[in-house]
Amino acid sequence: MSYTAATVQLLSPEGTLVTSDASEQYLPYIENLSDEQLREFYRQMALIRSFDVEAANLQRQGQLALWVPSLGQEAAQVGSGMAAKPQDHIFPAYREHVIARIRGIDPIKIIEMLRGISHGGWDPKKNNNFHLYTLVIGSQTLHATGYAMGIQFDGLTATGNPDKDEAVIVYFGDGATSQGDVSEALVFAASYQTPQVFFLQNNQWAISVPVTRQSRTPLYLRPSGFGIPGVQIDGNDVLASYAVTTANLDAARSGEGPRFIEALTYRIGAHTTSDDPSKYRDDADLARWVARDPIARFEKYLRGRGESDAFFAEVAEEGEDLSTDIRVRTVALQSPPESKIFDHVYSDPHPVIEAQHAWLKAYEAALEGGEA
Repeated sequence: MSYTAATVQLLSPEGTLVTSDASEQYLPYIENLSDEQLREFYRQMALIRSFDVEAANLQRQGQLALWVPSLGQEAAQVGSGMAAKPQDHIFPAYREHVIARIRGIDPIKIIEMLRGISHGGWDPKKNNNFHLYTLVIGSQTLHATGYAMGIQFDGLTATGNPDKDEAVIVYFGDGATSQGDVSEALVFAASYQTPQVFFLQNNQWAISVPVTRQSRTPLYLRPSGFGIPGVQIDGNDVLASYAVTTANLDAARSGEGPRFIEALTYRIGAHTTSDDPSKYRDDADLARWVARDPIARFEKYLRGRGESDAFFAEVAEEGEDLSTDIRVRTVALQSPPESKIFDHVYSDPHPVIEAQHAWLKAYEAALEGGEA
């Protein structure tokens, strides 16, 4: 699916500001951004790409069970991630690596999860309300909606204090929209007028199924059938992502109900490292989207504003340092103790879990003694 007159775009592929009937109302949200904020947009996009490439290499070298790349989707994620306030709750799918980083999560936690040595990576309460990755497609939309209902029931939103009001933002892909969970989440969100934003990253592919086969109409129109306003943005435009997400989160926090954003972007890499997109993807289509690269676009914009070569060199060096650090720490990771699989299954000690743990220890002891 391509951009239309309804697509909100603030930054052209050539890196210049543009206005249209669809985008004019969002311009005020970027007018007061400082130079440092704009630099941070670029820094976060560039650094996560360095991390992403390094993690994929580590998987190919046997250090990870799987890697889920976010290559090409950096603008959609950075813009929306920077729009969320500290008190907001974020429910990711499984490729929102840069949003995790923005919320203060050490990227090695993502590595540990995809290496298979942690139960989920992090405690959301200790990591700025960034909830766990969800590999069951679409189920995080229900988790987010339930949490948003709880925020509402607890009176933590629509109080009139924008510095304290809370909202929820949930990320999912175009493939997830074909799951019943997403429709159920939209039903409950509309019924309870929850303070949340549904953020759809339409990267054009549900593994090997194109979005054109999944939906005959633009996906941003789908929530209107549930009574939820939807808007479509250029997902490779970090400024549009930031402005539109800010506006919609503000509306959700103030009691105006749920909102839906469809970010048109593209999965430049594979769905995961177990996927071979050359089997189903057209090279010409890929080339068209590569030409819309969100990082290159924003670099042109910053250079047009007079940003120095020194800044870009500094970010490039920081990206190399991050990649090296991740490689060193990944290779040094050790397997966790076998007891870890029994931890936190129940909040209190449980006799069945204790019996299973005892059996496993006895079995391993027998193996070591050559008795099994």
